[in-house]
Amino acid sequence: MRVVEVIRFGGPEVLVPGSAPDPVAGPGQVVVDVAVASLTFVETQIRRGVDEWHERPQLPYVPGGLVAGQVSSVGEGVEREWLGRRVLAELGDTGGFAEKALAEAGELFPVPDGLGLPEAAALFSDGSTAQGLVEKAAIAPGDQVLVEAAAGGVGSLLVQLAREAGARVIGAARGARKLDVLRELGADAVVDYSAPDWTEQVLEATGGKGPDVVFDGVGGQIGRAAFSVTARGGRFSVHGASSGSATEISPEEARQQGVEVLGIEQLFDFGPHQRRWAEKMMAKAAAGTIRPLIGQTFPLEHAAEAHAAVENRTTVGKTLILT
Repeated sequence: MRVVEVIRFGGPEVLVPGSAPDPVAGPGQVVVDVAVASLTFVETQIRRGVDEWHERPQLPYVPGGLVAGQVSSVGEGVEREWLGRRVLAELGDTGGFAEKALAEAGELFPVPDGLGLPEAAALFSDGSTAQGLVEKAAIAPGDQVLVEAAAGGVGSLLVQLAREAGARVIGAARGARKLDVLRELGADAVVDYSAPDWTEQVLEATGGKGPDVVFDGVGGQIGRAAFSVTARGGRFSVHGASSGSATEISPEEARQQGVEVLGIEQLFDFGPHQRRWAEKMMAKAAAGTIRPLIGQTFPLEHAAEAHAAVENRTTVGKTLILT
């Protein structure tokens, strides 16, 4: 079967097309004919060897931790009813950039009728994360919500969920194309955080008060700046570090500003709820109330281009690999 391997840690060029034997399902396992492989920013950092949250895979390795496709074979002890079903499969950190993937039967998630495989792949991780963040931040009708990296996979869903909760949404991103996307998603105001006065624009958009809720998916200077304009009594929720470092706010700083900080460690508690949140998001998508933003797709052989695009911040929404 065709695969793409990481042959050494480094830039996108280390992703090389190759071949591997077809996997065989062992006890408790299934083989999935992969139609779609998901791609996250974190996976680009694992490929570089700079991610601090995951153990380095042993080289060479096939990247891709989440796939969507059809079950083509089952191993001993697996119900045969899985055969032919459309599923999402969590693989861990590796194995997805391939025509076939080996998955544990317990890690399968049935794709609901009425939802395409690309949409399901775009929603499973990002959708459950967005749903969890919104629940933890306890958005109330009338809240003013700032979403950083709002044109990304998680950010675009946060914009929609916050509006669904009755909030007024300020979407922050970089570049005219992404700001246009945010307007299409229904953001009430948009700001470009490459502008030197972007936080002043946020204050203006919130009537001088500052946002009641900030979803910080960027970290670094952007995250610190967003915290500085968070309204007293507000919530500052950290879920990403695309700048290279997550925003850290000391308890003393939080007390002085009167802001509740939900640090990036909140994500460590999301695991047990992921499937429930994913089911909720997929039901919304099937009903047409939430739309996953699939900004670009790449064929398997162009996986290096996909990684480069995600790393260079030239993408909008979710990036998917199609086999």
